[in-house]
Amino acid sequence: MRCPNCNSKDIGKIGSHQFYCWGCFIELSVNGEKMSVFQVEEDGTLSSLDDLFGEEEMPQVHAN
Repeated sequence: MRCPNCNSKDIGKIGSHQFYCWGCFIELSVNGEKMSVFQVEEDGTLSSLDDLFGEEEMPQVHAN
């Protein structure tokens, strides 16, 4: 998996369907084949960044 924001492969798993990019410090959430992208705020809350990415830019996630 590559980060849709910075294209880094430095992705860590932080939950059963949640990942964290160490390249640009965003959180990725996978639900089925859809990926959502969040910015982690200073207070720990998440702000969605999905509106910054068009559907063609968001990678499709396929279970192997």
